[in-house]
Order: sequence, then C-alpha cells, then structure tokens
Amino acid sequence: MSRSKRFSLRPSPEEWRQDWIGRGELRDQRFELPPGVSSVIFERARLVNVDFSGMRFADFRSHASEFEGCDFSGAAFDTLSMGAGHRRTWRGDKRPQSVFRDCVFRRTRFAPLTFFGNVRFERCVFDRSRLRGQTATTEAEFVGCVFSGRLREINFWGRPTGDQAALGRERNAFTGNDFTAAELDYVAFKHIDLHAQRWPGPPGYALLDHVTARVRAVLPLVETWPDDKHREEARFSLEFLAGKAVERNDDHAVVSPLDMGRRLPPALREELFGALRGTTSDTSPG
Repeated sequence: MSRSKRFSLRPSPEEWRQDWIGRGELRDQRFELPPGVSSVIFERARLVNVDFSGMRFADFRSHASEFEGCDFSGAAFDTLSMGAGHRRTWRGDKRPQSVFRDCVFRRTRFAPLTFFGNVRFERCVFDRSRLRGQTATTEAEFVGCVFSGRLREINFWGRPTGDQAALGRERNAFTGNDFTAAELDYVAFKHIDLHAQRWPGPPGYALLDHVTARVRAVLPLVETWPDDKHREEARFSLEFLAGKAVERNDDHAVVSPLDMGRRLPPALREELFGALRGTTSDTSPG
C-alpha cells in the first residue's frame, strides 16, 4: 500500500541536528528513511502495522506518538527514547504519553541505557530482546505484555518517581504481564502487585508472601552449616531479600535459588530455597 498522505517525514529545520521528524499517520508498510539517514523523531505520529524489522537506528525518539501492531524484530538502537516529551508537545502542564500497542520486539537490541520515559506498552511481546541494564523506567507502564528470554538488571516501577502531576497519574499501570518464559536476573519489581502478573514457577522461581517471617524461620537452618563463609553469605542474602520485600512490595517477592546467595554452593542454595518456600503458604503457580 502507498504511504498515507497524512504522514510526513522531513529533516529537522535546525542545521545542527541530523534527525528527521515524522508526523501524521503511516500504516501497513515498511518504514523507510532516506539513504544515509539513521536518526528519527516521531512527533504526534501514529503508525499502524509498520515494519521496522532489521533496521538500525543511531537515534530513535518518540514524542506523544502511537505505534500499533508494529514489528521491531531484529531492530537495533544505539540511542532510544520511547516516551520523551518536548515541551511543545505538552498540553498545559500535562506531559503526553507514547503508546506501543500489540507490537513485537523479537531479538530487538535495545540501547544500553534506553530512556523509557512516559510510555505505555499494551500486549507487546518482548521475545529474547536485549533488555539489560535498564533503569530509566520509572514512568513506563506495562499491561498484558509477554516477556521471554533473559532479563538482566531491569527495574519495573508501579509508582512513578518523577512529576506525578505532569504525568497525570500517581501509579503506573503494571498488570497482566506474563514472565513464565523469562529468566529474571537482578530484576526488581517496585510497588507492583506481584499477584496480578504470571511468573515462572518451581523449581526455579516462587512468588512468596510473608517473606520476613519465612526468613526468620529458616535462619536456624543456616546456623547448622559448618562453613562460616556459607553462613555469612546466606545471612546477608536473606536479610537483604527480606528488607527489599518489605520496602518494595508489602513483604512479597518473586524469589529464585540465586537470591539465597550467589556464592553459595548450588546444593545449599537449593536446600535453603526449598526451606524458604515450605515455611508458610506458597503462592507460586504450579
């Protein structure tokens, strides 16, 4: 299909900038940039069923834009801002939100430190994407998304830490997300209803309640271990786990054997993980 007449892709009027700016609506086709151009800003744009697969962007920014059914499989981003907001796109004191709905990020290479900003993902698929070291996520919302593959060093926030008045909300929507096929490595869920998501279950993970009480109950087991270093590692890890569970999620946490102490022998990690799960009610799936 031909490009919608309502969509325009033009170079930035500022001479010092190399970005092209896209506005209007584009649907049902492959996205193309002019030869030699690898940076683009979408500003008040709407893109439906647009194919970005395999593309590489030096810079990709979205301001108050909507992406629906778009395919970002195999795309790579050197710099990525998914929910930025220039002051000229604000309405009064409100900062507009960019939305990605039913989009696919399969083996997508996110920028090393993506700025998520005020962005909402609805029913998106993150399949073996390079999602690691992502901490600029305090305003991002995720609803009904599916995550698979390894997620490393990522923060998810149920409560935005920025200007809540400008965002127009006190909480980020984070519900109905499926992590059953994901490997969670240093992934933090902060002020999120953990029971409103789907998690991988035993033997690798467990969603636990009353974490502080569970930790107190298993500490005597740790004291029976003969090695001082093992006891010290387990005590520190368990106390850290309990403290973060209380601070972040009302004494609930998604726990794996690695949370028992990464420097512990695997057999001791498994022993302690099993004891922690068995102390009180276990709310894990399966």
